Amino acid sequence: DVIKTADYIIDLGPEGGDKGGTIVATGTPEEVAEVSGSYTGKYLKPILTRDRMRMEAVLAKASQ
Repeated sequence: DVIKTADYIIDLGPEGGDKGGTIVATGTPEEVAEVSGSYTGKYLKPILTRDRMRMEAVLAKASQ
């Protein structure tokens, strides 16, 4: 919930320890979700998609 509402993300990785420390992705949650090498993006994308679909359904129902 915290990450999906962030204004800007700097995703470090791709792993922890010696295999980490590289900037994997930067940007809005939507931008990071589109970066294939980002573990954060991998988990963020379905959450953002679900939230967008819920909002579209609410707006469609409200406009009827």
